[in-house]
Amino acid sequence: MGGHRVLITGAGGGIGTLMRARLRRPDRVLRLLDLAELPSAATDEQVEIITGSLTDADTMASACREVDAIIHLGGISREDSWERLLAVNVDGTHTVLEAARQAGVSRVVLASSNHAVGYRIVGESGPNGIAAEAAPRPDTYYGFSKAAIEVLGSLYHSRFGMDVICVRIGSCFERPRDVRELSTWLSPDDAARLLEACLAAESPGFRVIWGVSKNTRAVVSLREAEELGYRSNDDAERFAASIPAGSTAAPTYIGGSFIETPLGEPDPH
Repeated sequence: MGGHRVLITGAGGGIGTLMRARLRRPDRVLRLLDLAELPSAATDEQVEIITGSLTDADTMASACREVDAIIHLGGISREDSWERLLAVNVDGTHTVLEAARQAGVSRVVLASSNHAVGYRIVGESGPNGIAAEAAPRPDTYYGFSKAAIEVLGSLYHSRFGMDVICVRIGSCFERPRDVRELSTWLSPDDAARLLEACLAAESPGFRVIWGVSKNTRAVVSLREAEELGYRSNDDAERFAASIPAGSTAAPTYIGGSFIETPLGEPDPH
């Protein structure tokens, strides 16, 4: 399943932008969906662009035609109002899954978040790290929305036999920005390796896995992702010396500063 046509929602977002070039393959067509108009090359037969909202059923029905797999990265990625998070993250993911079901798409990778378990205490599970299957303990309405889409993915697997892999993404940026991210960092190259493993895995069923690199200071388990074939090549520790002095200290909870974020207040960042 590694080739053919793969739909990426939220292709213009932070992670989507990092993945577009990294997931290109000669045997694959990437269909990119985003609210904003994305640049396209008229002669590029490996990229298809759709401009529209993942919350719109007709847009998603069109986007899912002749698609072999979906990487669902679209949605609100920070704290926001309850109404917006329900509409975009929860209802939007339902629209994506329902369109996938109707189109016969057999595999969907859902971008979950560490904030679905943000109130898990660092080290609570011992040296092997917090398991990917740890029950949700969200730290915000945003974290709740990600926990909700994991459960929704489970339902679509159980009811319709769809392969659904939920990736609890740590911190996917070009480099870690503070002490916390020395443990939660997912390098863009490793993110692509992880998504390739999700696309290639044979009959994964329903899975929840962590999306982090193999960091020296890791606090979560990579066992579940490695069982799907993921192999990390990166470690945030190589950036440790460059973390600014006085940056945030290692947190007590997985969610870091999110546990102090006012509920329902849009994050200005």
